[in-house]
Amino acid sequence: MKKWIIGLLAVLLVAGGVTWFLLPKDTRELLAHMPTDRNVLFWSVEQRDAAFRAMDALPVLAEARVIESGDKVFPLAKGEPLDLGLDLDAYMKKQRTAAMVILLDGKVVTEEYGLGFGPEGKWTSFSVAKSLTSTMVGAAIKDGHIKSLDDKVTDYIDGLKGSAYDDVTVRQLLTMTSGVKWNEDYTDPKSDVALFNEHKAEDGLDATVSYMRKLPREAPAGEKWVYKTGETNLIGVLVSEATGKPLAEYLSEKVWSRFGMEQDATWLLGSTGHEISGCCIQASTRDFARFGQFIMSGAMIDGESILPDGWMAEAGTKQADIGAPGKGYGFQWWTYDDGSYAAQGIFGQGIFIDPARKLVIASNSNWPTATDEEGVGAERERFYKAVQAAVDRKSSKAAAPAT
Repeated sequence: MKKWIIGLLAVLLVAGGVTWFLLPKDTRELLAHMPTDRNVLFWSVEQRDAAFRAMDALPVLAEARVIESGDKVFPLAKGEPLDLGLDLDAYMKKQRTAAMVILLDGKVVTEEYGLGFGPEGKWTSFSVAKSLTSTMVGAAIKDGHIKSLDDKVTDYIDGLKGSAYDDVTVRQLLTMTSGVKWNEDYTDPKSDVALFNEHKAEDGLDATVSYMRKLPREAPAGEKWVYKTGETNLIGVLVSEATGKPLAEYLSEKVWSRFGMEQDATWLLGSTGHEISGCCIQASTRDFARFGQFIMSGAMIDGESILPDGWMAEAGTKQADIGAPGKGYGFQWWTYDDGSYAAQGIFGQGIFIDPARKLVIASNSNWPTATDEEGVGAERERFYKAVQAAVDRKSSKAAAPAT
């Protein structure tokens, strides 16, 4: 029966434009457990283990658009291994981590894999994509496609005119302070985050725009922070409308092909052909780490930043109070009061950036549940602090006078 299932899946995948036999053998075997419904929030752990490494190959999902890499590759030289002062294998097993890449001053000081995953594989980003999407807003401003963060969202998305978004600015979308009502409960099958991707669009409208334009207002724009994946999808539509290009193409043009990503990536599309920009980039963990390095280095390519002056000083610092001590929300980045910031996705995906320590931590996982702030989530926060402490010890040792 298992061989028959794998054979059928092979036919489906090749028909969908994916060369099945290019997938590693262990991945093909795992994909015997592929889900047959589209709602990732309610897949089993076993299904997610298989699917997260091949989301762009699942027949139950929509198509994906390629984010093309270029001819050159940004080198990730090996650095001196970092003594973390903890049992990394045990940590990764508890987190169900598929990949961990730590860069210090642009060099790889830790690189480990689990769950049968490896450096050549691609893992889905989930909401880590939000931080890449917001970066494209900055690029569009630098390129003159978007005039100002204080422009109204409806200046760029006609389909939102006459809705609760009439009073919302681009800045308020970026900081998730629109005041529009939204439910992001990952355990509730009736929540907005569970329903909006399945919404049947009105004629001529993007599916997300069609869904979001009907939402009511719950607070004045700019006054209340609520995490809303749907609004990041709106940001993606906005950037595409402003630039006249698909978001994956613009990301390739500005970053992926020019900075030196090692592999092409892909971005899943919604039912009406826009990238699901609040989610769903498939890339290698080493390339996610490269993106962190790119951002930490000022988004510089050929001696010039793709972002406006001072962009990351705003994007990576608290712009909205999220009610958590020492933390906040910037432009689609989670921020820490010590100057570090992170891209985060459900089920344990992340890019942590600490500019003061020249530190980047890229990790991809399959947590038992989508979020767990008191369990594996808190453990990951402690891990970040442990790595920071390890960097400090290394720095102190290097600075100590010889005896």
